[in-house]
Amino acid sequence: MKYKIIVAEDEPITRMDICEMLVSAGYYVVGQASNGLQAVELCRKCKPDLVLMDIKMPKLDGIQAAELLLEENIVEAIVMLTAYSGKEFIDKVKEIGAIGYIVKPIDERSLIPQIEIAIAKGKEIKLMREKIENITTIYAAKEILMEKYKLTENDAYKRLRKLSMDKQSSILETSKNIIGSISGRKLC
Repeated sequence: MKYKIIVAEDEPITRMDICEMLVSAGYYVVGQASNGLQAVELCRKCKPDLVLMDIKMPKLDGIQAAELLLEENIVEAIVMLTAYSGKEFIDKVKEIGAIGYIVKPIDERSLIPQIEIAIAKGKEIKLMREKIENITTIYAAKEILMEKYKLTENDAYKRLRKLSMDKQSSILETSKNIIGSISGRKLC
C-alpha cells in the first residue's frame, strides 16, 4: 500500500530532497507546504497518513500546526523535523502528541524507518480510539435501555444483543440507533 504523506518544510531544497527520498522509497507525496498554514490546509484537503512537519516555519510554526491537526483529528501521525535537538523542543513535541522527531540533516537510512514506525503507530492509535468510541457508544446505549426500561446492566446488554439479532445489525449499529432515538428518531 502506498501511504500518503505531506511534507511541510520552509527550505525548498530540503523539502525537495525529502520528497525525492520518500518517492524513491514508494510513498505518495500528496502535498508540499512551505509554512504551517499551508500544511494545515493541505492536510484538511488530502487527509494524509503522515505529515513530516518542520518545527520552525513562517506564518504558523510546526508545533502549532501539529497541535491543530491532532486536535481536529485530521492526520494519523506527525513526525517533526528540526535542526534543534534541545530538551525543550523534544518535551514540547512529546506534549502535543507527535509520533516522531528527526534532527536535520536528514538521510534516507534514518528517515524511512522513522516513517514506517510512525505510520504503524498512527494506525494503531487510530484503531484504539475507534475501539474506545465504540465501547463508549455501546455503554451509552445500555444506559439508555437501563433508564428507559429500569433494567440491570446485564439485562440491558441482553436486550441490546437481542435487538441487534432481530434487526440483523451489529451491536454498535443498534447502539447508534438507540442513541439516535433520543434526538427524535425511532427507537429500535
